[in-house]
Amino acid sequence: MIGKLQSNKAKKAVEIFDYIHSVDSQKLADVLSSSQKKISKTINYFIQVNIGGEIQKSGIPYNEVDAFYNYCSKENKMNILGLMAIPPNDDKTENHFRSLSELNASLGFKELSMGMSGDYMKAVNYKASYLRIGSSIFGDRN
Repeated sequence: MIGKLQSNKAKKAVEIFDYIHSVDSQKLADVLSSSQKKISKTINYFIQVNIGGEIQKSGIPYNEVDAFYNYCSKENKMNILGLMAIPPNDDKTENHFRSLSELNASLGFKELSMGMSGDYMKAVNYKASYLRIGSSIFGDRN
């Protein structure tokens, strides 16, 4: 599952999905962890990082990712695979990809979810292993 996940929909998401790319708050982490334990299912997670510090976007602030990762993995026993971000639509995309890639590596993650149809080749250059290329496959949204 990619995209904003509300905590009141987390239980259903755990039943349906094997990967969730948008863990963006402690409240959501708590609900996801509890829900997966109830049905004895292991979900693979990515922590969503608000790499550009944008007010309109969800995600953990860059400087709080380490503490949030420790909370998710140690307190909630969540299987965190890596980080995920959608950088601001500006001319610094590569800087954002570089920063996220470096943070991802510093936490010892092998997986990284970033890059969309318009910038996925740049994301691959910074070790992205999961890409979102929907509009290249399905066309632009109406």
